[in-house]
Amino acid sequence: MGATFKTLDELDLTGKRVLLRADLNVPVADGHVTDATRIERLIPTIREILKHDGKAILLSHFGRPKGKVDPEFSLEQVVPAIVEATGRPVGFIATDWNDVSRAKEGIDSGPAGAIYVLENTRFHPGEEANDPELAKRMASLGDVYINDAFSAAHRAHASTEALAHLLPAAAGLAMQAELEALEAGLGKPRKPVVAIVGGAKVSSKIALLENLVSKVDALVIGGGMANTFLHAQGYGIGKSLCEKDLAETATRILEKAEKTGCAIILPIDAVVAWHFKADTPTRLYGVDAIDKDGMILDIGPSSVERILAAIDDAQTVVWNGPVGAFEMHPFDAGTVAIAKHVARRTHDGKLVSVAGGGDTVAALAHAGVKDEMTYVSTAGGAFLEWMEGKVLPGVEALRK
Repeated sequence: MGATFKTLDELDLTGKRVLLRADLNVPVADGHVTDATRIERLIPTIREILKHDGKAILLSHFGRPKGKVDPEFSLEQVVPAIVEATGRPVGFIATDWNDVSRAKEGIDSGPAGAIYVLENTRFHPGEEANDPELAKRMASLGDVYINDAFSAAHRAHASTEALAHLLPAAAGLAMQAELEALEAGLGKPRKPVVAIVGGAKVSSKIALLENLVSKVDALVIGGGMANTFLHAQGYGIGKSLCEKDLAETATRILEKAEKTGCAIILPIDAVVAWHFKADTPTRLYGVDAIDKDGMILDIGPSSVERILAAIDDAQTVVWNGPVGAFEMHPFDAGTVAIAKHVARRTHDGKLVSVAGGGDTVAALAHAGVKDEMTYVSTAGGAFLEWMEGKVLPGVEALRK
């Protein structure tokens, strides 16, 4: 990104109290963290702070306590997972966000190189309101600020936006890696660029599709949302998932793509079933002859071939959303074939591949290639808003 945002090497961390905005909003069951991926991604930044005898003071939201103290959403339950990931003791500070004097005493009296977790920032209504007074109280606990939570960067909250203006601030190593990967995906990509967008509904991805057709050379549309486009073009799609009221929107996107010279790749054949369940009987149809009682649940082999050929011509692939009902066999075939092909081209150095979104990450893991992409974003909403071309307040606050 020719770092248009401030990075860690621009901060003096020596002996400093470092407020580290983390994303500790991790899945917890029976008081235990069930997926520590987001915690693991923080480790390089924490190590960097401790290397300079700084104190790492972690700030994060957790769940939706709606601005009130709610023990169910206390970050104390996440501390053992941070201990496990860092291999060091971690102190939990039961923070009162109306009066942080006791928290300050706890931090200041601790040794250099200590790690602390503060209480859920959303236990105060000022967090989601981006309240400058709350941000000032937060700032009083540290000397410098690092944001390493790209997944929360699309929210203008006190701990992600207001706080960044009150202390010397920079992106952490995980956020820097994410921003550089995204820049390689859509900011200043190697062309041609192919975007793959799937998932169930057009309605949740209108802004995304409209942004992409002006940015990429080819746009592959799959999953349930492809049915809406096929319907808009006059094809019968039987009982397939479809948002018929969005036919006009789909047509508008197709027209915009024609104007911007973006090739739209829609399915030409489909795997059809009559029951929405795994290993149910299926038949292959061309999209011009779908059985009126059937449901399209995956793209067919000719569609897959067409997509693989587009990927062969590409230097960059950006992916959000599966192209079929990949959670059920055999409707995972299209998504898996594309994932393996993208991974192979990436491995051979012929492709920069950036993927993100919950379903996409799950689909890549299912195909066994999650670690073979150039970059996989676990940022959910922030990744989607970045793909839509929106300004992310948490990133803007770190601009030089």
